[in-house]
Amino acid sequence: MAAPPNQYDEGLEMSQYDGMEVHQYPEQTYQRPQTNDYHGMEVHNYPGHDPDDTSEKPALHEETYVYNEDPRSQLHRDLKTRQIAMIALGGALAHSNSGPTLSQSGPGSMLIGYALVGTLCYAVMSAMGEMAAWLPLPSGFTGFAHRFVDPALGFALGWNYWFKYIITTPNNLIASVLIIGFWFEGDPNNKGASPALYVTLFLIAIIAINYWGVGFFGEAEFWLSSVKVLIMIGMILFTLISAAGGVGHHNATGFKFWHHPGAFAEYGTTGAAGRFLAFWNVMQNAVFSYLGAELVGITVGEAQNPRKAIPRAVRLTFFRIVFFYIVLVVLLGMNVPYDSPELLSSVTESTTTASAKASPFVVAATLAGEPALKNLINVCLLIFTFSAANSDLYIATRSLYALAIEGNAPKIFSRTDDRGVPIYALALSSTCCVSAYMSVDVGAFKTFQYFVQLVTVFGILTWISILLSHIYFVRARHAQGIPDTALAYVSPFGVRGSWAALIFACFITVFNGWGDFVHNLKASGNFDYKDFIVDYLPVPIYLGLIFGYKLIMKTEGVRPEDADLLGGKAKIDEDEAEFLAGELNRKGGLAETKWERVYRLTLGNFF
Repeated sequence: MAAPPNQYDEGLEMSQYDGMEVHQYPEQTYQRPQTNDYHGMEVHNYPGHDPDDTSEKPALHEETYVYNEDPRSQLHRDLKTRQIAMIALGGALAHSNSGPTLSQSGPGSMLIGYALVGTLCYAVMSAMGEMAAWLPLPSGFTGFAHRFVDPALGFALGWNYWFKYIITTPNNLIASVLIIGFWFEGDPNNKGASPALYVTLFLIAIIAINYWGVGFFGEAEFWLSSVKVLIMIGMILFTLISAAGGVGHHNATGFKFWHHPGAFAEYGTTGAAGRFLAFWNVMQNAVFSYLGAELVGITVGEAQNPRKAIPRAVRLTFFRIVFFYIVLVVLLGMNVPYDSPELLSSVTESTTTASAKASPFVVAATLAGEPALKNLINVCLLIFTFSAANSDLYIATRSLYALAIEGNAPKIFSRTDDRGVPIYALALSSTCCVSAYMSVDVGAFKTFQYFVQLVTVFGILTWISILLSHIYFVRARHAQGIPDTALAYVSPFGVRGSWAALIFACFITVFNGWGDFVHNLKASGNFDYKDFIVDYLPVPIYLGLIFGYKLIMKTEGVRPEDADLLGGKAKIDEDEAEFLAGELNRKGGLAETKWERVYRLTLGNFF
């Protein structure tokens, strides 16, 4: 079925490029977008400009743009909306070391800290969603920083994000090995828990899933994320029933532990200062827990219908923050007192392992009289870490691909195979995962802890860059006369919300390593230069990339009136119209089936 007509039909020119038809749209200034309704299916037609550019603005030092000119460098839009929605929901449901946070800070501090960082995360997702729904670039938010702020920021953000995920992927491989080791602790020779063997098996598995195309990856992640969501729902039900006295000893705790020993622990010192430090101690773990939500910004270049998928993914972020973190933190505090000997023992355990023995949910089960649940929780943790490693390798691959198509990495990494997989970018990113083998020689958990610290700082720097890009994006829209009504999705926080979130994120970054300077807070009681380096190393790397690029390439910041808001939009709008027309044809002319409407009006608001 042919695509529905739009305003580009008039004046459409056809040319031949190496035997391929190229649609060239006449350059035009912005006008309010038309919304065509084909039997109830909405199609957004946004006028574009620069007809030769069907994807993205090239780096200033590049004369050609490989994504636009070479069909071997094009991704395939094979990710379904349901896959992106579930990937968004399960994206940041990974390993979180919440046991030490509960014992050091108390449930009240955890609740406030997770709520504040959750609001920051939602502001970041909303900002990114507004830009991605307007212009779903293959390079995601890296391309936004390049177009709207400064090519130097796009360069630094792209490499920062790639660094983050070549660290995160082996990080989750190491966590998986540690979790498996739980079942072999009774083996005197520990023969069954060979770290090298399990690192190899997991690495082969995630490379294979990523190699067989984004459609295969999306389906695998859909089911893995579905399992993760069911696990989280199960944990919420367990802690709720346990607090009500329906498990094991049938002892209803309610909010007893919020009163005694209390909701706010003291950390580092006593009194109000100690309670404040306990609250601030929550921030790093909360940021680490929420990291990964922004991965939806990487998938938009391979989404079948990004202008539908992105708003849904943003809504799911809010749902996940409230239901899977805020509610769970409240329930966890109802089941486990922060001064519990069992919790303190698990915290000691958590300094050497990432297994279920260190999980506060095992402590909750033990206190409720159901210690046998630790094996089930360990299986759940293993699913979480494997899924995280799988999606992390995907993001690392697409981040390197984005750098290459922007001219900020060797062009070979932009090459894709017949399935649309950036095969060379996948190869290099997979090779970097061999750092997980360090766990064999230098101690798995210490490596894991350093990786967690690095990933947290790299992640918050990514959030800062996304927020800054959104601020510049809004400035550019206003300067070029593009109203909010032209957008498929608008951030509910607006530009003021992005400013507030940016300041908060910068504050977290500056004080991320505060514990390094507090006397007697560390076990040794002395200044730990290794922790200090890990806590702050990403910041000079990031700033060095920005100013080094500006110095060498002599780039300037993008002026609002010159920002490229429309380049490539014509092709994206055409693809959207063709996809929706195909869906209309597949459904026999119905915009929405009966069951789709029922789903949209019920669970569609959450999933």
